[in-house]
Amino acid sequence: MCGGLKYVAVSTTKHADTTSAVAREVPGGAADVADSAAGSRKGRLILDAVSAFARFFMAYIWISAGIPKLNDHLNMTQAIAAYEIFTPYWSDVLARLIGPLEIAGGVLLLLGLFLRPASKVAAWVMVLFIIGVAQAWLRGLSIDCGCFNIEPNVDQLAMDYFVTILRDLAFLALTLWTVYRPFQRFALYP
Repeated sequence: MCGGLKYVAVSTTKHADTTSAVAREVPGGAADVADSAAGSRKGRLILDAVSAFARFFMAYIWISAGIPKLNDHLNMTQAIAAYEIFTPYWSDVLARLIGPLEIAGGVLLLLGLFLRPASKVAAWVMVLFIIGVAQAWLRGLSIDCGCFNIEPNVDQLAMDYFVTILRDLAFLALTLWTVYRPFQRFALYP
């Protein structure tokens, strides 16, 4: 080390019969390279942790949202009809489909099957849910979300639309993170 600089970079030059090596001064030298590698390793670990959280948390959300809808078809139909978007026929069809589809999406994320395509579909579904809640709010409808608890609201308390939309935006962000950087460890077929 000379004057705070380390001799670590070596360049070689080949001429006809001789090879010469010249060391040159590099600020920080190998220590900076090692720190950079450790920092990128730490950064990757943090990104992996965020990706793992996003994947497994959203798997939990989709499965826990879908299970109550399997056994309570009537209340789910009423919750969908309250949005005043669909005819009774389509409210019934959606009530039969949403629960199993949510569970299927959660299982795909949990097992690590088709992570990016499953997350893309989940992201579009979240966008549709956000649009549904927002239009009900703008139209002044007093509804139950039908998101996690589909029991009728006996207190007749309207859902907090703003909080519901913020929650769904957070879920959308986690889902988009899984599209961008899926956690592929422990994935059966990423």
